[in-house]
Amino acid sequence: MILKKITAGPFQANNYLLIDDKNKKAILIDASGDFNTIEKYLKEYDAALEYILNTHGHVDHISGNYEIQTKLGTKALLNNSDMPLVDLFEKQIELFGLPPETKPAIDGNLEDGEIIECGDIKLKVIHTPGHSPGGVCLLDEKNKMLFSGDTLFFNSVGRTDLMGGSFETLENSVEDKLFILDPSITVYPGHGCETTIEREKKSNPFFGEIRFV
Repeated sequence: MILKKITAGPFQANNYLLIDDKNKKAILIDASGDFNTIEKYLKEYDAALEYILNTHGHVDHISGNYEIQTKLGTKALLNNSDMPLVDLFEKQIELFGLPPETKPAIDGNLEDGEIIECGDIKLKVIHTPGHSPGGVCLLDEKNKMLFSGDTLFFNSVGRTDLMGGSFETLENSVEDKLFILDPSITVYPGHGCETTIEREKKSNPFFGEIRFV
């Protein structure tokens, strides 16, 4: 599997393009823009983009959906609990002072525990509410990779002061669903640099090793 990180949009959100070069299929995790780079990688590996998997419904992670859907016919999936955020897409644009964009369509649900398969790519959906009601992380158990959206960052966590956010809920999501994973798993967050489960469990200031003694 080939992994390409594409950082785009006014909030510099990380989009992750996963390409199965054997079966010529691909998945995009989050879509904040830069269609040209995405298309370039797809052409380079002669791959078809099967899915956009949105980790949550905030504008900086879904605003690139529409162009990809229109030009490539790709299906976009999102946990149903974040559909109210999609319904408020224009309000989100206005709140952050961004130029007008076309509201994306969502084609299906990312259900907790579901396995999304695309060629040899297999991603397990882990519902991790807190940053938003329908936030999810996507786990590639075989390759020990976790795409954490805005749930868990290097040395930080997602903000919880937006609609539907709750720090207590986010805290429980991280502790109960992420910190139980293999410590060696690499975490690929929605913003910023990569980290590991082990590092965040020990050093993240929102949690701290002492809580796990």
